[in-house]
Amino acid sequence: MTMIAQPQSMHFAKPLILQSGKSIREYSLSFETYGKLNADKSNAVLVCHALNASHHVAGVYTNESGEIEEKSTGWWDNMIGPGKTLDTDHFFVIGVNNLGSCFGSTGPMHINPDTEKVYGPDFPVVTVEDWVNSQSLLLDQLGIKQLAAVIGGSLGGMQALSWTVQYPNRVRHALIIASAPNLTAENIAFNEVARRAIVTDPEFHEGRFYDHGVVPKRGLRIARMIGHITYLSDDVMNAKFGRQLKAALGLGENQNKLHAEYQYTTQEVEFQIESYLRYQGDKFAEYFDANTYLLITRALDYFDPARKFGGDLKQALSHTAAKFLLVSFTTDWRFAPNRSREIVKALLDNHRDVSYAEIDAPHGHDAFLLDDARYLGIVRSYFDKIKSENNRLETSNE
Repeated sequence: MTMIAQPQSMHFAKPLILQSGKSIREYSLSFETYGKLNADKSNAVLVCHALNASHHVAGVYTNESGEIEEKSTGWWDNMIGPGKTLDTDHFFVIGVNNLGSCFGSTGPMHINPDTEKVYGPDFPVVTVEDWVNSQSLLLDQLGIKQLAAVIGGSLGGMQALSWTVQYPNRVRHALIIASAPNLTAENIAFNEVARRAIVTDPEFHEGRFYDHGVVPKRGLRIARMIGHITYLSDDVMNAKFGRQLKAALGLGENQNKLHAEYQYTTQEVEFQIESYLRYQGDKFAEYFDANTYLLITRALDYFDPARKFGGDLKQALSHTAAKFLLVSFTTDWRFAPNRSREIVKALLDNHRDVSYAEIDAPHGHDAFLLDDARYLGIVRSYFDKIKSENNRLETSNE
């Protein structure tokens, strides 16, 4: 059965004080919910999204005629839905678009109530902690005092971890997938190169490109190409593209594709991997906001719960009260397994209840979005455990 998603929006008039000391007022958060909240509101699961995703985590949209809109499937639809790994027949699932994003929640493309002009580069810098605080306010309005679980992959996993630090008594379980306790210098470097590509685009106009009626597409394309390289493993790239030339795509099945000829050009597409990256860059530049990209990558850079404790992650996680599942993938070099193991060790040193799975999958960082039976099976088993726990809670409250 196809699950129909209904986007919603919640407005907040009261200023949200940010980690930077600045604040934002009169803002809105876009969100979607799936499933039904039970009587004691103990079955809520918050899904935190990664860099270029949104609150639309599952299901599809329909038009006014009731027909399913093309390419409207939620980004984690293989994970979430009736009878799926995160079963909406048992859980009330909430997806929230992060503040500063470009998919509905207040962000750089919206009007600043103080100036009545588009925020643009004046939108305040937001952090993972700020997102968690705003999500907490939304849950307050939904009447949810405690989450059965919070789950996220990549940057979403950082938010899930931050939830257990900022609101230890509001989360019973945290599922942290393909994530890290902070970014390495290499990861910060990738983000900086991507940001430089955007801000040096002549059409960026210091972030005020909206006023000029243009989009810094060249910068966005390059930023996406850089990012996409880091999401895939070397094995997947070689298996999918190898050294195949674009010219080989025109050869028939019985022709030797190794006989495709070089074009001897420095500026045109020669290899299939080049064509693929350009396609991904072009597609990204059509829908993503440049100022949002700068904000979100900087939020990634800043995330470091151990920083306030002199780099001691054990101490940073000492007040957590949740139970944890962490999952990593062997070929993920963006957030390598050893980064998840750092979190696991810090939690175990604090005598927390931790489960850890390291999956030998070829897909790189993007594996957390894909249909790996072992991965989905592990997450399903963990949610089955939460389901049993919820049943006991409901019985005890009767």
